[in-house]
Amino acid sequence: MDKDRIAGSAKDFAGKVEGTVGDAVGDAKTQASGRAREAEGAVQNLYGQAKDAAREATDTAAGYAKDVYESSGDTFRDGSQAVAKRVQENPLGALLVAGGIGFALAMMMTRPPRRPPQRWRY
Repeated sequence: MDKDRIAGSAKDFAGKVEGTVGDAVGDAKTQASGRAREAEGAVQNLYGQAKDAAREATDTAAGYAKDVYESSGDTFRDGSQAVAKRVQENPLGALLVAGGIGFALAMMMTRPPRRPPQRWRY
């Protein structure tokens, strides 16, 4: 729990008490002061709640990132073992797939030949 939430709740309670005393006595200045302190406490309490929510979201995201990082080694190892097994079972197919991927990459990486600029004829 954030210290702003505690202080905001205390100000909110004190403002309510002060407003109630102002109502009982009939003093408009005390009433207004109590309502202002109550509003200030509510705002501070909401600010503390927002800070707590942001802290909780950050902690959750950090936990997810840590879990993903820790399990990434296992996932990579499992994937590489599956690829190695597939290549051992069918080496010709693996060679054809690798050649096709290489050909596709070569086609994407090469530029079309440049044409010489057109000459204007008058």
